Amino acid sequence: MKKYHFIAVGGAVMHNLALALVEKGYQVTGSDDEIYEPSRTRLEKAGILPKAYGWFPEKITSELDGIILGMHARIDNPELQKAQELGIPVYSFPEFIYNQSKDKKRVVIAGSHGKTSITSIILHVLKDQKVDFDYLVGAQIEGFNLMVRLSDAPIIIIEGDEYLTSPIDRTPKFFHYKHDIALVSGIAWDHYNVFPDFNEYKEQFRLFMETTPESGELIYCEADKLVKQAAEQVEIEAVKTPYKAHPAIIENGKTFLKTENGLIPIQIFGEHNLQNLQGAMYICLSLGLTAAQFYDSISKFKGAAKRQELMASNDNSALYRDFAHAPSKLMATANAVKAQFPERTLIAVQELHTYSSLNKEFLPNYEGSMDAADIAVIYLNPHAAALKKLELMDEETLRNGFKRSDLILFTDSSELKKFLLSQDYSKTNLLLMSSGNYDNMDLDELKAKFN
Repeated sequence: MKKYHFIAVGGAVMHNLALALVEKGYQVTGSDDEIYEPSRTRLEKAGILPKAYGWFPEKITSELDGIILGMHARIDNPELQKAQELGIPVYSFPEFIYNQSKDKKRVVIAGSHGKTSITSIILHVLKDQKVDFDYLVGAQIEGFNLMVRLSDAPIIIIEGDEYLTSPIDRTPKFFHYKHDIALVSGIAWDHYNVFPDFNEYKEQFRLFMETTPESGELIYCEADKLVKQAAEQVEIEAVKTPYKAHPAIIENGKTFLKTENGLIPIQIFGEHNLQNLQGAMYICLSLGLTAAQFYDSISKFKGAAKRQELMASNDNSALYRDFAHAPSKLMATANAVKAQFPERTLIAVQELHTYSSLNKEFLPNYEGSMDAADIAVIYLNPHAAALKKLELMDEETLRNGFKRSDLILFTDSSELKKFLLSQDYSKTNLLLMSSGNYDNMDLDELKAKFN
């Protein structure tokens, strides 16, 4: 029986990988200095929740087949140091995923935005068409118990992140998967704390494209100028397949795909999602499915969790939640909701939660990102800024950055909640955008206003 120990087991992907290895029959242990829900309950149910928080070098013995190191751990982590002393193999989770999938066809979805949605669409279609596959995706998807699956399946679908691999490997994760088929959805500056220079950030995607093997395929969004430029300039022997938004129409707040066999209703919407859908379709075609099979399955796809997620609605209003935090994601999501329901007022709320979004120097990148909103609201948590050791921006600075003179700022989640509960949502949509949770704001009262 293989034995693996996870350093920083509580992370979203890390705990899912740990659970996937338990399902595979491996012996798994782990440590972390903090574990939140739902990771805690899921690890406990599987019998691998650490008995105490912290780092315990005594857990690291020569009996282990390997260590899986999470990004949350520090380079001076005592368990990591013990493993290095004993010469135990240390893997980041991307390295481990590759190690487990060397003999599979590896499909990697990359891009500053859209990669979770594209990966989710592919997973849904393959499952619906009863294709056997493994996967790694960055969100919980309806119909899938885990965010990771490792089996004897002949292919694996991987959401490829450009963020750093681990404390001891400062290169982007997506390089480690060594793809056969790659998709790049978009390039828009993100991870400002890691890539303070935009050219360096763009270069990571060019290098990723460059690693596409001669026998492989590079699928890229030609609607994104930076992606198109990089894909056309990169010198590879692989097939290059450009894509743009799938043709569609909107009728009475519903989106229909235009196909050779007529209109097909879908449950997702927006120009960016039609691009995501088309990219996912090309991946499925490359894997041997037909267009008819794809269309048959896509009509049942409800979307990934927290990606333009409909939380509550009635005949003339709706509450949506989205993971959007980077400027390109805000713009795409706000534009999508407004275009889908042009006759409704749009109230858009953005929580500044990431290092990039809280950084005064990065703020000008948000210019125009909330222009589609009739009422634009920013929630800025002073505690989040303090944790990242950043200056707390004032309302005037934010207005100048977003180029919205009517921007409304809140720095207290209870005041934000009061404001939102006081609004009249007749013929109005509310869009909540954040990679955080508005300082644990309870949304149940808000949802009730849309029932």
